Amino acid sequence: MASDIALQNPHDSSLHSRFAMMQYCGTKRPWLDLYGNRIRPVAPVGSMCGKEFHESSLMHRCLPDELLSEIFSRMLPYSLGRAACVCRKWRYMTRNPTLWRAACLKVWQASGMLENYRILQSTYEGSWRRMWVQRPRLRTDGLYVSRNTYIRAGIQEWNVTNPVHLVCYFRYIRFFPSGKFLYKNSSQKVKEVAKFMSFRASKGECVFRGDFALTHDKVDGAILYPGLRPTLLRMRLRVRGTKVGANNRLDVLSIVTTGVNEGELMSSRDDILGVVDSWQDLESHHPDVPAISHRRGLAPFVFVPFDQVETSDLNLPVDKMDYYIPG
Repeated sequence: MASDIALQNPHDSSLHSRFAMMQYCGTKRPWLDLYGNRIRPVAPVGSMCGKEFHESSLMHRCLPDELLSEIFSRMLPYSLGRAACVCRKWRYMTRNPTLWRAACLKVWQASGMLENYRILQSTYEGSWRRMWVQRPRLRTDGLYVSRNTYIRAGIQEWNVTNPVHLVCYFRYIRFFPSGKFLYKNSSQKVKEVAKFMSFRASKGECVFRGDFALTHDKVDGAILYPGLRPTLLRMRLRVRGTKVGANNRLDVLSIVTTGVNEGELMSSRDDILGVVDSWQDLESHHPDVPAISHRRGLAPFVFVPFDQVETSDLNLPVDKMDYYIPG
């Protein structure tokens, strides 16, 4: 075998040729062809060395950096995070501050540009990417879903059995960067509700519109239920994440229904949250609609992206998922 042959002079210049001649008498070893060849390591992208760098990847040779930057500017921030795991060059290009600045100014547009710049310099050391990862925010690329169950007694038959029913219903919230959100309370599954959770398709589907405000990690929202006696639904939530930057959970701190008079609605029809901004927790402005603090249906909201609504575990029936712990 080739591995059993002892060479008398290991520093002989014809070492490479000897290995090439001995391929017929043993197992083929392709790595032996590398002996005697000087291999230069690939220089990192953005290296300041004076030597000219030639990209070895075919895709990078065919795709100029200007076009690649244009593609990255049209990607969602979550897709940019996945693209940064492809190679060193992509990781370097996805660290461009302009990409994360556009994402931050869009998701926190209700705070205003000057306030965002102040928070950037005072808290996140001028890094837009760090601000995106560490600052609490509400995700807009999917739905927040709260799964709630309760037991209801059935009709007694023949004085023998007393059946009970396990009822399951969901609370759905979709937030928008403009400070608006859509809310629906239904027993339908996630894959069915996600189709009409938009301003255009929400008409006629019992989807209500509301206003919200994010302060640090607290979310205050208000929804108007129209009718003979208009009722306001006020919610206070806390945003958190199962890991840094996820922001995929909403804890329900309080849900209150209260009354409101017609005069207040006429003056602030486009800003429902502004009507109850200075109210107390259990304050009502309608004598026939008392303020009620709800103690049921306070399960945490779980975020479901739009690309996972068809495969989410929340679509399972009650008999296959009798309980759900969001974490």
